[in-house]
Amino acid sequence: MASWWQRFKKGLEKTSSQVSQALRFTHLDAQTLDELEETFILSDMGVQTAMQLRALLERKKPQTEQEAKELIFEELVKRMEPVAKPLIIDRDKKPFVILMVGVNGAGKTTTIGKLAQQMKEQGLKVAFGAVDTFRMAAIEQLQAWGQKTGCPVYAKEQGADPAGTAYDALQAARKNADDVLFLDTAGRLQNKKELMEELRKIIRVIRKIDSTAPHAVLLTLDATVGQNAISQTVAFKEMTDVTGIVMTKLDGTAKGGILVALADQFRMPIHYVGVGESKEDLHDFTARDYAAGLLGMDHE
Repeated sequence: MASWWQRFKKGLEKTSSQVSQALRFTHLDAQTLDELEETFILSDMGVQTAMQLRALLERKKPQTEQEAKELIFEELVKRMEPVAKPLIIDRDKKPFVILMVGVNGAGKTTTIGKLAQQMKEQGLKVAFGAVDTFRMAAIEQLQAWGQKTGCPVYAKEQGADPAGTAYDALQAARKNADDVLFLDTAGRLQNKKELMEELRKIIRVIRKIDSTAPHAVLLTLDATVGQNAISQTVAFKEMTDVTGIVMTKLDGTAKGGILVALADQFRMPIHYVGVGESKEDLHDFTARDYAAGLLGMDHE
């Protein structure tokens, strides 16, 4: 099996190919700098970042494609390292409650399944709470992941009160001495006010059992939506205290620069990135891997 770095680099090829193409210059004149700035914007790094990268190249005047890549690589690493933080499970919190938020289709439930598989391999006892009671498909999908991973799923019937479901799930997880409890929530942004109230009620209710819960609030974002990831982050930060980001589907987009824009705007920890379907394709986010992958550079 290819290493994580090889799979990650391949996953970012749609983005790196357009960046690398733009960096194949013979002379770094104003037109080339304009084209580079436009490419950075098209990869969704954000207008401000694109302008700053252009100014860096203008100031340093690299003579070759390799020199330009190395300059950009170091700048991206400097920007991304402060947000590249692994998710730490505090084993004294039992269970460690992870509230998963994000719009429907971003990959929340699949991410829960992949993380559960990884955590079980670390010797943790993991359980799921099916708190998106609005959609039957959401409950069934979580139950399918429960069967696949051997994790219990605490669920009620469709239409049940989400906060009540979360409360019962936490009670059951405590009784069963689970180490980690994932709460899979709804993501209907078109009903933002209702969703906001729902999430706040879930938090309020589970704090009746554990005043420190949830211990992490992970926002799952789909890289293929590009700049929409910014507005989704704004919306979910308004609803709840998001503690970190999981970025999925980086392999399906030419807009892989969106993580740079998120880091610049929110300074929020980026815990995991995903480039495929298997559990090995969801991995801790590191600044150097990301910067090298974005530029199509070789680095192990």
